[in-house]
Amino acid sequence: MATVYFYEKPGCVNNTRQKQMLLAAGHQVIAKNLLSEAWHAERLRAFFGKLPVRNWFNYNAPAIKIGQVKPEKLDEQRALELMLENPLLIRRPLMQIGEKLLVGFDQYLVDECIGLAQLEVATDMESCVRTLAKASCGHE
Repeated sequence: MATVYFYEKPGCVNNTRQKQMLLAAGHQVIAKNLLSEAWHAERLRAFFGKLPVRNWFNYNAPAIKIGQVKPEKLDEQRALELMLENPLLIRRPLMQIGEKLLVGFDQYLVDECIGLAQLEVATDMESCVRTLAKASCGHE
């Protein structure tokens, strides 16, 4: 089984479900706080691979919801600058499995890489599941 370094927003319901899926498959999960990690642009950039810039973002972040940040209009450099200033903008989780770096929780990709005991095919594993996300989370 694999060791997964799992960068999350502590208290996030989906991140908790994602970790439970990894643990149920027998993987070791080392949870890290995405928001307090000492990120550097080069290290953060590596997680995004060949994804377009717009796919690097957490669309539940308040700055995106209110239109202050528009991911589709950003280049790589500006996107990274904004994420370093406000880690809530980073799509999560970020995962490191050996040398493999992943962003978001694509169940099929994770299953392909290290295996999952079961897939929750009818479930969106990334969008906030809390009806009152602002009231419950304080900030997403």
